[in-house]
Amino acid sequence: MHARKPRRYTGIATTRLKHNELTMSTTEENLLGTFLKDRRARLDPSSFGFTATRRRTPGLRREEVAQRANVSATWYTWLEQGRGGSPSSEVLERIARALALTPVEREHLFLLAQHRPPELRYEATETVTPQLQRVLDALPFSPAIVKNALWDIVAWNRAATAVLTDYAAIPPEQRNVLRLMFKYRPVRAAQTDWEGVARFVVAVFRADTARLGASERVKSLVDELCQASPEFLAMWRDNDVRAYGEGKKFLHHQVLGRIALEFSAFAVDGRPDLSMVVYNPATPEDAQRIATLIQSQAAPC
Repeated sequence: MHARKPRRYTGIATTRLKHNELTMSTTEENLLGTFLKDRRARLDPSSFGFTATRRRTPGLRREEVAQRANVSATWYTWLEQGRGGSPSSEVLERIARALALTPVEREHLFLLAQHRPPELRYEATETVTPQLQRVLDALPFSPAIVKNALWDIVAWNRAATAVLTDYAAIPPEQRNVLRLMFKYRPVRAAQTDWEGVARFVVAVFRADTARLGASERVKSLVDELCQASPEFLAMWRDNDVRAYGEGKKFLHHQVLGRIALEFSAFAVDGRPDLSMVVYNPATPEDAQRIATLIQSQAAPC
């Protein structure tokens, strides 16, 4: 028998093979370059002070992005071609600004370039969107709050007012989880195991704020609490870290007496500076007592 000769690709077959190889290279090997070129092509040169005439392709040129990012045009070209190595976080931040990336696009850039998300940007959030507030209000008998990255409480529902604390009666600058735990007597008195809860709060706060990117704001709050509370100072020096996650909380309520709640913490998508904590009654009896309390407070006099 004669040996079969190797198959030779010519014409359309060769073109298809090259196209497939190019597509695989683009989608599997250089996702970062593909993303950068796509974002660059979407920008309007005139919006950035560049002339829009005599352009063969849409968007900004590579050298224009490099100029805006204060990097070498040659190096930026290599980066798009998959030859630029691993850029530093500082350079990625400059490229993100040069390409006017949204927060989601900025995060995607870091994931492609460094395989990790960027550090959080602290935002002094004081309110939430109406949609998020309606989510809180849709939980009529489950206390729920939203806190920002510095653990200021920025939103709550009616159940939280009835069961946890009347946050509206507290000055906004004092409406902080740690300040309430260590400096506000009613909150402290409501805890059945204040020391255990306080240690948990301090440990989770330490872990949260390590990702914050607002060291001066954190330092100011920590210094304030260290001076105001020897207990906080001792707990802070323990250097414990924990995740909020899920758990059970027991309270001494002024009207209901001892109640049990199960809590779960949730991130707010698109807002890494915000998190929501929902407290559900732990038993049917607790649920009924909380519902009766809230309904009685809502009833007309």
